[in-house]
Amino acid sequence: MARIKIIPPETFNFTTTVPVRITDINYGGHLGNDALLSIIHEARLQFLKNYGYSEIDIEGKSIIMADVAIVYRGEIFYGDTLRIDIAVNDFGRMNCDLIYRISNGESEKIVAYAKTGIVFFDYNARKPVSVPDKFRERFEQ
Repeated sequence: MARIKIIPPETFNFTTTVPVRITDINYGGHLGNDALLSIIHEARLQFLKNYGYSEIDIEGKSIIMADVAIVYRGEIFYGDTLRIDIAVNDFGRMNCDLIYRISNGESEKIVAYAKTGIVFFDYNARKPVSVPDKFRERFEQ
């Protein structure tokens, strides 16, 4: 079976922490995959806010998520606080990826990697647009 591989960059642009709530836990007693997707969404919003952006205003453009991948490396439990490091990479003309390194904030053990493919989007015209130059310059390495 082919496995998804997420190769983390050497440096990350932002770090935040998010606590695991009881509502994030599934019947197996650990973090549900749907909950982790919500947690990385929260981390993405904190990342954007840190730079003065929102999902509907990044240098006058909006974003839409085109794809997501999550690779688990350990279990996450109620009461854990997750440390989420975020990097922006793999720029295209209208898109980029956000890479998330998720670790247990206490033990520092990496428990997952995730990637969201982001497309810059004009909601009025309902079509993709170019990555704003200032955003690209800020994060392109």
